[in-house]
Amino acid sequence: MTPRPHRAHLPEERTESTAPLPPPELTEAECRRCGTYIAGLDGRYACGVCGWVNDHSEGHRRLPRADEDPDRPSKGRRRPKQLPGPPPEPGPRPAAGPEPGP
Repeated sequence: MTPRPHRAHLPEERTESTAPLPPPELTEAECRRCGTYIAGLDGRYACGVCGWVNDHSEGHRRLPRADEDPDRPSKGRRRPKQLPGPPPEPGPRPAAGPEPGP
C-alpha cells in the first residue's frame, strides 16, 4: 500500500479588515448553578458568587482574533519586560539565647 500524498500546509487566508469591530452587547441571565442574576458580554457569563462560567462557544458572536484587537501592540514591538518577583526572604535568624536578667 502506498502512502496517500499530503498537500503542503497552507496558512489560512485572512482578509484584513480595517472596519472597526462592533461594540459588544450587554446581556443578562441567571447563573445556572446558583440562580444569581448576572450580566455578561455577548452571551458569555461568569458568576462572581459561585464561580460558574459558561463555555466561550455559547456566545452570540465569534470572538475576535488577536490581529483584530485594537489594543494589540504593532508588529515589531516586544512585550514589556516582566517586573522582578518578590524580594527574597531573609535567611534564618540566629537562635535566641536566654535573656539577661536585671
